[in-house]
Amino acid sequence: MKKANVFGFLCLGFSLVGFAQEQIDSTKVEQLDEVVVSDSRFKLKRENSGKTVIKISQQEIERNQGRTVSELINTKSGIEINGSRGVEGQNLGTFIRGGNNRQVLVLIDGVQINDPSIVANDFDLRLLNLNTVESIEIIKGASSTLYGNAAATAVINITTKKSSKKEISASFLSVVGTNQTQDDLNYNGSNFTNNVSVNGTLNKFTYLASFGNRYADGLSASKSENPEKDPFSRYNTNVKLGYEFSDNFEITAYAGYDKFKTDIDGFPAPAYAFADTDDEYISQQKRVGVSPKFTYENGSFQVNAAYTKIDRETISEFGSVNEADSYVIDAFNKYIFDESFYTIVGLNYSDYNSLFTTEESFTNTDPYLNVVYVSDFGLNLNAGGRLNNHSEYGSHLVYSLNPSYDIAVNEGYAKAFGSYATSFIAPNLSQLFGFFGANPDLKPEENQTIEGGLEFNTKKGFRINGVYFNRKEANTIIYTSAYENATTDATVHGFELEAQVDVVKDLSISTNYTFTELKDGVRLRIPKHKANASLGYDFSKTTYASLNYQFVGSRTDTNFSTFSNEELSSYSLIDLYFSHKLINNKLKLFANVTNVLNEDYFEILGYTTRGRNISLGLNLNL
Repeated sequence: MKKANVFGFLCLGFSLVGFAQEQIDSTKVEQLDEVVVSDSRFKLKRENSGKTVIKISQQEIERNQGRTVSELINTKSGIEINGSRGVEGQNLGTFIRGGNNRQVLVLIDGVQINDPSIVANDFDLRLLNLNTVESIEIIKGASSTLYGNAAATAVINITTKKSSKKEISASFLSVVGTNQTQDDLNYNGSNFTNNVSVNGTLNKFTYLASFGNRYADGLSASKSENPEKDPFSRYNTNVKLGYEFSDNFEITAYAGYDKFKTDIDGFPAPAYAFADTDDEYISQQKRVGVSPKFTYENGSFQVNAAYTKIDRETISEFGSVNEADSYVIDAFNKYIFDESFYTIVGLNYSDYNSLFTTEESFTNTDPYLNVVYVSDFGLNLNAGGRLNNHSEYGSHLVYSLNPSYDIAVNEGYAKAFGSYATSFIAPNLSQLFGFFGANPDLKPEENQTIEGGLEFNTKKGFRINGVYFNRKEANTIIYTSAYENATTDATVHGFELEAQVDVVKDLSISTNYTFTELKDGVRLRIPKHKANASLGYDFSKTTYASLNYQFVGSRTDTNFSTFSNEELSSYSLIDLYFSHKLINNKLKLFANVTNVLNEDYFEILGYTTRGRNISLGLNLNL
């Protein structure tokens, strides 16, 4: 499907939204005020937030069981997770609003998590098990004042599952599916996911323990004539404990072990062209953390502290072994003066270490302040500042100003919002001291981001919003023969449109479109046009089905055989999902069909993509 068709599909989507709005008034469906947290760290109604926040609820996660975290996030506006449509162990490129991995910060239960030994200092989403996730909030745009280094294009805030209120609960999930290309529709079982969780509450003590594994076989990373299979296997173990000492003091502690192993293909001598090889990649992560919280009248004081140990090994002609660990402590005090004035004051400390030829490290010690003002006449203001104190690069002040104004419209609201924010991205240890292309003279990257948008929400199931963004990058870190700072500034701009409606009480429609453009130069694998649409229908309280569509426009990629850039054609994907609950809703059976039309395309030049695939699963909750 070419570019002209996507706009026709979007017109259909938005016309359906219009039809839905005509019908919605005849229903009595009431939608609760959506609450967002990540953009201010306070629970604020969506109408009082001046940022673009995407919230992926527990219900949406349950309707995507069997998929990965990256596949689910990849359906949201402004986001392209490159590599999520190919072989399971493929490296992921997280491109949000024209940025890349180094400009996206991942939080898990409030703690920054990344890998200081990897080039972009990012977190590898392949390690995550979606079945352990309660919800995800994605703040698009610069958020460095609240979250620090790297939060330039987005923050992905992942909250893991909480314990049941019952004394003991258990959940069992099992999924089996195919894993096949467009040319080999054998429909053999080659993709397996299993997860078990036991949790509950005993008086003031809460507990949760889970174990999961995922195995995928049947595909080769290299799209060659006689490909050999590159299997992927992952194991996840998590324990979370909590105790409420009193109404004012509670503590949560957790530990986790995540490991995956995947066969990969490489660039063997003497041709150094991408081809089938017997290479392997192994990554494992150990995490422990503690979060005490003291609550007092009008406020709370909380500490989020975590230690992460990461070991990675690439077994190939150009292999390497990486060891890294990090200590992160975020202590902050939240105080609500009244229902209109919220403040947060905090200190974030992080210590990153990685072993190359010698052990290298750096630290950040960042005090920060953020205030939120919510008036009774529609004006809202979110503003803050943060002093980045980097052990190698000294002090850098980042700040943000984010006003919005909303007015009541019938039983909903219309809102205008804007923001100006700066960001600081220090070079990572791998770029400074690593095995390939290290440059200890790199300068930090600095970003300036401007946003402006409108939103209309009826609170009865209809919402539409649009936002324009413009980000200017100085000292962008690029790779030529080694890592270096670009000599010219880069500017990325674009806009996003989203619409969501719950029709009557059974039909829901959501659609989004993103336009992203680099004013000068080239950004690899980032589509200028991308669109998603979803149609969901509840046949009954126990039966649900959805039809999902995704369009990805043409992109530029590099052919490493010729070291020249090539244009990749646009493509469209259609997915189907169906679920049915039995035994008083304790047992759910579900089925997925992805790439229904068996579209043949390149996501990454020379790499395999998945064709039509089917998966069947069951989820038992006791």
